[in-house]
Amino acid sequence: MVTRKHSRVGRALAVSVALVTLAAVFAHASKAEPTVEELKAKISTIKTDDRPPLCIQVSEMQLAAAKRSYGMGDSEQAKAALGDVVAFSEAARDYSIQSRKHEKQTEIAIRKMIRKLADLKHTVSHEEEAEVQSTMDRLERVRDDLLTAMFPKVKGNK
Repeated sequence: MVTRKHSRVGRALAVSVALVTLAAVFAHASKAEPTVEELKAKISTIKTDDRPPLCIQVSEMQLAAAKRSYGMGDSEQAKAALGDVVAFSEAARDYSIQSRKHEKQTEIAIRKMIRKLADLKHTVSHEEEAEVQSTMDRLERVRDDLLTAMFPKVKGNK
């Protein structure tokens, strides 16, 4: 049989657990992911060696924004976001080749974005497919440049 003392302790314990959980949720919420604009501003302030991952993060966020915009029927905003995807992927390529760091991670991230764009292409209208395909083509060139930088052709090999 449960006494009043035990039920009070149980309630106090339940309230304590709830408060700790609530505190953890607020702590996690306060560490929210930076915005695209904050990341764009940060890129120019850090060392060249550290820029490729940040550029890729901006590209990935803008790809997600483009997907949302297409879903809401806002093709103009989606096109602008796809422009950022290409621009920041190209910047990541340039910075990684220049610094000779993050080349592999950049290439992998761009390959994943190309796959996501291929999936997106099947969900947009026929008129919007050309813009998505153009973005895919430009990212393929970026990826090819990275692969060439990582694995240069040696003279004499067939």
